[in-house]
Amino acid sequence: MNILVLHGINLNMFGKRDPAQYGTTTLAEINASVIALGKELGAQVEAFQTNFEGAMAERIHRAHADGAHAVIINAGAWTHYSYGIRDALAILTCPIIEVHMSNIHAREAFRHVSVFAEIVKGQICGFGPDSYLLGLRAAVSAIQAGQP
Repeated sequence: MNILVLHGINLNMFGKRDPAQYGTTTLAEINASVIALGKELGAQVEAFQTNFEGAMAERIHRAHADGAHAVIINAGAWTHYSYGIRDALAILTCPIIEVHMSNIHAREAFRHVSVFAEIVKGQICGFGPDSYLLGLRAAVSAIQAGQP
């Protein structure tokens, strides 16, 4: 089972950016935790981060071509306005799990809206780095249940 974890704009700054909101865990630490849990769950996990919207869309296209079994995405600010990334995700036929470190519904009003909401299997937010681990567990469960 191959699962792709996508990190969007500014997420390479985890551990440095607004520790009150995002904590001090780095992106490398998050990736290591997700990859380790993936091994426990029988999944091969690949992580990808970019600050370039076109690169994100191309990586999603490649996930489709490669037959990824699930995609976990924290697109950062793109979540709230990138119809280009939304359209790329809509091409996928596998479960898509949206994750966020902070509770986007308890923050600024613009963060309450996800343009991905209608096409993702579900959304997990507010649990810090554990949001990714919960997202991975949800993805594996959806794959095992044969759910798109």
